[in-house]
Amino acid sequence: MTGASGSSRQASTRPKALGVDVDAETRCAHWRSPLDIVAIRMRCCGDFYACKDCHDDLAGHAIRVWPRAEWSERAILCGACGEQLTIEAYIGGDHRCPGCGAPFNPGCRHHHHLYFEAVAQTAPK
Repeated sequence: MTGASGSSRQASTRPKALGVDVDAETRCAHWRSPLDIVAIRMRCCGDFYACKDCHDDLAGHAIRVWPRAEWSERAILCGACGEQLTIEAYIGGDHRCPGCGAPFNPGCRHHHHLYFEAVAQTAPK
């Protein structure tokens, strides 16, 4: 099921988030606040990782950022419900899952440039 929000509920085929000490909602050893519930599908390998540091620790290859031309890809996983969002929906959203309403960490916007090409930082909504 896909909505205008760029999200897709895929709980029955929920991908596993890889990382260091990852919990059921995708928090890892590096990021463990209640709001740290997003995993990102890495462009370089196609696997979901809890964060860049987890990828660096485990993947064995360099991370590659998602170019703007590919921001329609469902590369964001909500750790609360398994919803998969497009990069566009995640970056342009209001720091919460459009499927379940779970809040995402607004501070993650400071790290978008590590995952997504040329993201301008914006003030929190």
